[in-house]
Amino acid sequence: MTIGEERLKRRMARGVEFLGSEVAIMCGAMSWVSERNLVAAMSNAGGFGLIACGAMTPELLDAEIAGTKALTDKPFGVNLITMHPQLMDLIAVCHKHQVSHIVLAGGLPPAGSLDAIKGGGAKLICFAPALSLAKKLIRSGVDALVVEGMEAGGHIGPVSTSVLAQEILPEVSEQVPVFVAGGIGRGEAIAGYLDQGAAGVQLGTRFVCANESIAHPNFKKAFIRASARDAVASVQIDPRLPVIPVRALKNASTESFTAKQVEVAKLLDEGKVEMLEAQLQIEHYWAGALRKGVIDGDVENGSLMAGQSVGMVKSEEPVAEILATLMAEAAHALEKRAA
Repeated sequence: MTIGEERLKRRMARGVEFLGSEVAIMCGAMSWVSERNLVAAMSNAGGFGLIACGAMTPELLDAEIAGTKALTDKPFGVNLITMHPQLMDLIAVCHKHQVSHIVLAGGLPPAGSLDAIKGGGAKLICFAPALSLAKKLIRSGVDALVVEGMEAGGHIGPVSTSVLAQEILPEVSEQVPVFVAGGIGRGEAIAGYLDQGAAGVQLGTRFVCANESIAHPNFKKAFIRASARDAVASVQIDPRLPVIPVRALKNASTESFTAKQVEVAKLLDEGKVEMLEAQLQIEHYWAGALRKGVIDGDVENGSLMAGQSVGMVKSEEPVAEILATLMAEAAHALEKRAA
């Protein structure tokens, strides 16, 4: 083992122990992409796969977890969105299958959800888009945090990964494991965040074009062709409709999302929907638009959610090779620092 590999192993030890994987690299939960095939491939290769539950029903999640377990005996987790109307039922499905880790995304854990997750023996990971929220989540009893910057694909916050990491890691990384996400495409960046106190990292965009990803060939081609500046954030058109911005490759669906916001805002105006229902309509819109892109290969009218690291996706390759490349780059970076 080289000096760099030894240093990398030492810096990842806490994350590895927490996840139960061989390396502290999680594959971000991407709707339609992070399903049984990619999740199992990620965990089998030594990383940590996450099923993207998104708008799934409890029955669909039940089948997806069972399907994943048939493909791997390694640990994996499930990502649930906090606004899902059947959140407690989804948590129960995870417990039925003894899922080891549950990630809650999209806001603070609703009443009772934290106790339900922890009570069933799963480890709870939450997103912390600000230092104040990170501290609040730790006080409430979460087991680990993901700090994700605005360079990420899908739903994003307003602050960059590098700033969030500098702000949050020194304050809380000794209390709970913290995984950094957003805009990471190479191992040198992983080494940098580990040096700052991260227990590990989470990458999504880098794994979309894995051989094991079921994403349509057209979807993968769009990623391979794209540069960082092609991954743009959606615009919020109505301040009363707190739509979380979404980063995706620019295409016709970028315009249709603006039209969808106008439609939902009008329903709010007319009192035809409540705020939560309005937000759920937006969430369902994204689920449908993503399916068009990922599954049907309609890269014009479907959503192409991608992080700015998409410019570093150059080809289709196996998950194990992507992980090996990232680890080699990280080890090499740490070795150079030892010189």
